[in-house]
Amino acid sequence: MSEQVVNKPVTSILISQPAPSDSANSPYTRIADRWGIQIDFRKFIQVDGVSVNEFRKQGVNPLDFSAIILSSKVAVDHFFRLLEEMRIEMPPEMRYFCVGESTAKYLQKYIVIRKRKLHVGERRLMDLLPLIQKYKKEKYLFPCSDVTRNQLTGEIESLGIEVVESVMYRTVASDLSDLENIFYDMICFYSPTGIQSLYKNFPDFKQNNTRIAVFGKTTADEAELAGLRLDVVAPQPEQPSMTAAIEAYLKTTGQEMSQ
Repeated sequence: MSEQVVNKPVTSILISQPAPSDSANSPYTRIADRWGIQIDFRKFIQVDGVSVNEFRKQGVNPLDFSAIILSSKVAVDHFFRLLEEMRIEMPPEMRYFCVGESTAKYLQKYIVIRKRKLHVGERRLMDLLPLIQKYKKEKYLFPCSDVTRNQLTGEIESLGIEVVESVMYRTVASDLSDLENIFYDMICFYSPTGIQSLYKNFPDFKQNNTRIAVFGKTTADEAELAGLRLDVVAPQPEQPSMTAAIEAYLKTTGQEMSQ
């Protein structure tokens, strides 16, 4: 990282995610107010559901399974969308393994759940593994995107448990053409697909003095593969969140907090 970039104040930040629903209580709003920085939000990626015809080509029948692994609200939406379009009703004895409490609560938008058939992880997908091990005889269906094979699937298979990934939605680049002549001092990325979207929209993107902030190892790896200089990397032991990492970086630039 050059000394010139380190000492250049950050006056604008682009967050490659949708704006938070509760902006008043967002940590990004606190950063904007505290440091006098313009912070904008923009989705770099969007999710498109696969069609029924595309799904059927995978040769997967949801009724052939006895357990469903749900990794997000998006997965819940597209799983039940396809069921509705195919006029399939899941049997009451189906087990559901949800990545976290918010996904489990969201599931109730579609079905009434028997508690003994609902299994909820702490936060990460890998947290579901001990729960899945208790039900080795189940046949698991894992609705997912087309982006990457998940580590959890490999771990489940290594235990001799039957699991099938099924692509039910795709992550694609958003159209960012309106940002062509707009420049930010910092851009924050949260997934490898966000980096890919940047270069799909702007193949000739040059970083120059733009600071790049990334969250997660896979995002950092994708950014480095693209030849980007990483100025802010989260999580870190002392900065577990992106906002904490951004504030730690701002203190290194020598700029003063807004009064």
